[in-house]
Amino acid sequence: MTFGITNLFAQEEQVQQEEATTEQVVETAAPVVEEATTDLTPTEAPTTFRESIKKQFIDGGPAFMGIVLVILLLGMAISIERIIYLTMADGNSTKLLAGIEQKMQAGDVEGAKQLCKDTRGPVASIFTQGLIRYQDGQSLDEVEKSLVSYGAVAAGKLESGLSWVGLCISLAPMFGFMGTVIGMIQAFDDIAAAGDMSPTVVASGMKVALLTTVFGLIAAIILQIFFNFIASKIEKITSDMENASISFMDILVKYNKK
Repeated sequence: MTFGITNLFAQEEQVQQEEATTEQVVETAAPVVEEATTDLTPTEAPTTFRESIKKQFIDGGPAFMGIVLVILLLGMAISIERIIYLTMADGNSTKLLAGIEQKMQAGDVEGAKQLCKDTRGPVASIFTQGLIRYQDGQSLDEVEKSLVSYGAVAAGKLESGLSWVGLCISLAPMFGFMGTVIGMIQAFDDIAAAGDMSPTVVASGMKVALLTTVFGLIAAIILQIFFNFIASKIEKITSDMENASISFMDILVKYNKK
C-alpha cells in the first residue's frame, strides 16, 4: 500500500517536471519565432535626382520647357565648339618668336616663313603674312599695317559664334517668364471656372509658372558661365597676339638693319 502511494507521488512529480520543461522550451522558442518573422510590406524606393528632374520637367509643361531645353542644348553646343577652337588656337608664341629670331639671325627668311606655316594658331598665321610681305621687299610700315589688318581678321574669327551664345542667354529666361505668364493666366482661368480661390484650384497653374521660370534661369546661368569662360580665352589670345606682333616687328627691325 505504501509502495503504491509512493509510486503515485513519483509519477505526479515526473509529470510536473515534464510540464515545466515544456513551458521553458515554448518560452525559449517564442522569441525565435518573433525574430524570424519579417515585415513583407513593400517599401517605396527613394526617388533619384534624375527622376525628380524628369518629373518637374513634365509638370512644367512640354511646350515652354521643351523650348528652354532646346535653347540650352544649342547654346552649349556652340560654346563647346568655341572652347575647342580657342584651345587649339592658343599656341606658344614665345617659342615661335624664338624660332623666328633664330632663322632671321641666320638670314633664312624662307625658313622663318615655313616655321610659321607649320605652327597652328592665329599668331603664326599673322606672322606668315608679315614675312610674305617682308620677303617681297615691302617696307616695315607696310608689314606692320598687314599685321594689324590680319590681326583684326583673326580676332573676328575668335569671336565668331559668341553672339549666338549671348542670344541663347537672353532667350532662355524670356521663354521662362513667358511660361510664367501663361501659368498665371491658367491659374486665373481655373479660379473663374471654379468660382473659388482655394489653393487647390490655383496650384496647377502656379506650379507651371514657377517651374518654367526656374528652368529658364538655370539655362541662362549655365550659358553665362560658358560665355564668360570663352570671352576670357578670347581676351587672352588677343592680348597675346598684340604683344607677339610688337616683338615680331622688333625682330624685323633688328635684322633689317644688317
